[in-house]
Amino acid sequence: MPEVFTLSQAPITSHSFSADRSQIAVSLNSNDAQILTRQGSEWVPTVTLAEHDKLITSIDWAPNSNRIVTCSQDRNAYVWQEQPDAETGKLIWKPTLVLLRINRAATYVKWSPKEDKFAVASGARAIAICSFDPENNWWVSKLLKKPIRSTVLSVDWHPNNVLLAAGSADMKARVFSAYIKEVDDRPSPTVWGSKLPFNTICGEYASPAGGWVHTVGFSPSGDVLAFASHDSSINIVYPGGPVIHNIRMPSLPLVSLIWTSEDTIVAAGHDCRPLIFSGSEAEWQEAGTLDDATGLKSTESRSGFSGSSSVGRLKTGAFATFRDADTRGQTSSSSTTGDTLLTIHQNTITNVRPYDYSGSNVSRVSTSGVDGMLVIWDVDAVSALTARVGGAHLR
Repeated sequence: MPEVFTLSQAPITSHSFSADRSQIAVSLNSNDAQILTRQGSEWVPTVTLAEHDKLITSIDWAPNSNRIVTCSQDRNAYVWQEQPDAETGKLIWKPTLVLLRINRAATYVKWSPKEDKFAVASGARAIAICSFDPENNWWVSKLLKKPIRSTVLSVDWHPNNVLLAAGSADMKARVFSAYIKEVDDRPSPTVWGSKLPFNTICGEYASPAGGWVHTVGFSPSGDVLAFASHDSSINIVYPGGPVIHNIRMPSLPLVSLIWTSEDTIVAAGHDCRPLIFSGSEAEWQEAGTLDDATGLKSTESRSGFSGSSSVGRLKTGAFATFRDADTRGQTSSSSTTGDTLLTIHQNTITNVRPYDYSGSNVSRVSTSGVDGMLVIWDVDAVSALTARVGGAHLR
């Protein structure tokens, strides 16, 4: 069974674990980040990281250097590091400002594999590639701009620490070179190319039905790219062919994905449950879900399930409540039982993260959502999808 924690009544915008999984940094839909420490079966707030002026949009905790980076709608990013306090000698989290040079909100942040750089996506049609300047003791940025035409929604690093994938609201997923001469060793050739000066476009892929690209991710080898978009599709790109597998889903759009092995992806979003996709260069398909709703609810509460309805996950009472509110402006005071989704998460999943490893593969993943819940799932516990319109198909 998955481990389920209710961290807050507020939405969890982003979460990231410390290396030993004893602590978690979360943004609870505010301008502060909270560090919670696990005590038994509970997560207890222990530290507040307060420096941003507006909503924190993304957090990433570097496992080896133990540094936390946060970015926000205030157009800033901070790198937090534990240092001894000058007066008490106790370890406290101190922020270092990052010179992002963007004029719109920062939307997503991700450490590079070597943790000597991080990438900050933004609404300024740019991605800031940030590295440390020891002379001035601050983090400086170089901007990836062309040919981005809209807000960048997510980024992911290639294992070689140089290539960067980005998904944006201009309906494109792209692979850039983020090579910085002063920081990086010259990278070896990959399937994405061999000559990689900064801002080289190594690949550009359009969302099939014109949806915003919410999330991108490289496979563990870096030879395959997956991206999911607002047209309720997920796409797997093999650049050598090139071969692109497009899986169209009857469910709601995905907003976050990770690779758990070279042939398996876990993705989640507005459908409130983690989905599993598996395949190879020959074929990809939707394999099931980690959320076995049948084990959570009674037969009576599952009366709303239907194999032929796209709203089959919802109890019919919930749909009637929504319909009445929409058409007649009526709400029901007894809707607490009528609007329960037949999934563990009760609202959009905002983040999927690797939690535990078995060798080189991810064995458990964590998800957080708008419902304020944190859930840790066993990747092997895959169930068949119970409510759907029809099988996902490849194009």
